[in-house]
Amino acid sequence: MVPDFAWPWALLALPVPWLAMRFLPVAPQRLQAALRVPYARAFEAMRASADRSRRPRLRRWLPLLGWLLLCIAAARPQQLGEIVQPPHSGRDLLLAVDLSGSMRQEDMRLGGTSVDRLTAIKAVLGDFLSRRVGDRVGLILFGTQAYAVTPLTWDRESVRQQLRSSEVGLAGQNTAIGDAIALAVKRLRVQPKQPGAASTRVLVLLTDGVNNAGAIEPLKAADVAAAEHLRIYTIGFGGDGQADPLLGFALPTQGDSVDEQTLRTIAQRTGGRFFRARDTEALAGIYAELDRVEPALRAGRIERPRTELYPWPLAAALLLGVLLIGAPAISMRRGIA
Repeated sequence: MVPDFAWPWALLALPVPWLAMRFLPVAPQRLQAALRVPYARAFEAMRASADRSRRPRLRRWLPLLGWLLLCIAAARPQQLGEIVQPPHSGRDLLLAVDLSGSMRQEDMRLGGTSVDRLTAIKAVLGDFLSRRVGDRVGLILFGTQAYAVTPLTWDRESVRQQLRSSEVGLAGQNTAIGDAIALAVKRLRVQPKQPGAASTRVLVLLTDGVNNAGAIEPLKAADVAAAEHLRIYTIGFGGDGQADPLLGFALPTQGDSVDEQTLRTIAQRTGGRFFRARDTEALAGIYAELDRVEPALRAGRIERPRTELYPWPLAAALLLGVLLIGAPAISMRRGIA
C-alpha cells in the first residue's frame, strides 16, 4: 500500500541542492595553501588514490540520497487504516428552570435546613448533571421571559455554573411556560434528528406555578414540540403553600398551586411524563427516573487510524550522515599510516 504524506509540501525542497549547485557561484580556489603541514605528501598520495577509485563518486551521491531521505521524513509519510465511524451514545437534553417570584418560598428542606425552592433545585440538578456523561446539555431559564443561557454542549460544568449563578426574578416575576417550550423547540430544531430516535430530543421543564405570561399558550407550544419530535418531561415542584416551622410557630407561605393538568397534558402530547415533587427527596427520585430515559446512538466523528512512518527515512538519513562524517577520518588515518 502506497503511504500517504501528512505534509506533502515538504517535498518541494527536493531540488534545493541542484539549485544551489546550478546558480550559486563557485567558491574561488586559493593559490597558496592556508596551512602547511609536514605530511602534505601523504595527503597528495591519498587524494590521488581516491581519484583513481569510485569512492568520490559514491561520496558525491550519498549526500543527495541523505537529502532525499530527510525531505521524505519531513513530509511525514503515514500508513492509513480503514475508515471507521464509531457510534456516540447520548441525548440532546435541555433543562428549563422556572425563576419566577414564587421560587423564593422557603418550604423545602435540604440537609435539615429550610431553603427556598430554587436552592433545592440547584442542589438536585447539580447531582443530576454530574451523571449525564455523553449527553449534550443546554439550559433555559424562564420567568416572564425565557432565555437560553447555555447552548447544547458536552461541557456540563459550564451548565452547572450558569445554574448556580441564577437568581429568583432574573427573568421576571411571572411564569411563561409556553415561551420556554417554544424556545426549546427553536434551539433543538437545528440539531439533526436520527431516524427512529425521537428520544434523542428531550426537554425537562420544571415549574412551581401556573402559566400567566408569555406570547404562546403552553398547549400550542406542546403541539409544535410534538411535531418536532421533542419529548417533554414536566415537573411540578413546590410544597403547596405548606407551613414553615419558625421558632415553634407555623407561618403560612404564599403559594401558587401548580397547574398539574396543563403540565400533564403537555407531557402526554409529546410522549413524555408528568411528575409531582413536593420535597427535595421526591425531586431527586424524579431525576433518577429520568436517568433511565432510553439513549439513542449518534454517529461519532469519522476517524482513520494512522501509523507514522517518518522514523525510518529519518534514521536512514542519520546513518548516512554518520558514514559521510566517519569515512574521511578513516581514510586519513590509513593515508598517514
